[in-house]
Amino acid sequence: MSVVIPSRRSFILLAGTAALAACAQQSGEVFSEVSPDGTTQSFTPVEGYGALQDGGYTLPAVPPQYLEWPNRRQVVFYEGSASPGNIEIDPYAKFLYFVLGDGTAWRYPIAVGRAGLSLKSTTTVRVKKEWPGWQPTANMLRSQPDVYGPFAGGVPGGLSSPLGARALYLYRGGRDSYYRIHGTNDLKSIGNSGSAGCIRLFNQDIIDLYNRVSVPTTVTIRSQAESLRIVGPEFSPRGVELPPTIVSPESIYGATDVTPGAGT
Repeated sequence: MSVVIPSRRSFILLAGTAALAACAQQSGEVFSEVSPDGTTQSFTPVEGYGALQDGGYTLPAVPPQYLEWPNRRQVVFYEGSASPGNIEIDPYAKFLYFVLGDGTAWRYPIAVGRAGLSLKSTTTVRVKKEWPGWQPTANMLRSQPDVYGPFAGGVPGGLSSPLGARALYLYRGGRDSYYRIHGTNDLKSIGNSGSAGCIRLFNQDIIDLYNRVSVPTTVTIRSQAESLRIVGPEFSPRGVELPPTIVSPESIYGATDVTPGAGT
């Protein structure tokens, strides 16, 4: 199904979101979410964002309220300057593009860094990891000890890891930049500025992206002027700035025996 959005600078949807091959979603399957007030709400998952069995873990479906258009992955006409097989990030419109060779790209909704913390320069994916562990950097511990101090010793890979199901490690030259493109448990952050600098995706999206990206892959950053020219003021800037958040995996996965992780 194709949807054309009026306006030269708006997006043209070329293909509906593809379901992941490993997705456990079935037609008519219904999931439940516990709201902050303790009530339970049922929902039918959006295609491509159903529950996943991956690496011995069960990732739940993403509730539809976090997937309001354009907050879901899709193939779009690509008007940026990155070469096929590479990544371009628009930190203003909160999108990541994986560029294809036919004038299109996979576009993923993302969360980016809060003011002064965003990735700004070209980097290269030199390492990929499944279910990565996480440790706050010295700068994170120094600047926000109340948020990151309890996790100074690190969080092992798994459901509690703030890096989610996958991570792409970004380097400048041969040196680790300490920026990552990764999954997240903090669903409400997607489409907003709410991280300590890294690029977050829904876990279903980072798994999809991970399977497309090779090593090395160049990652470029779209300028504000380019963002406005390409997507227009309807989407650039998009979202709000959120405070740092500690997300307990129990709130997403139910009772677990893992140590809760912090947002990154």
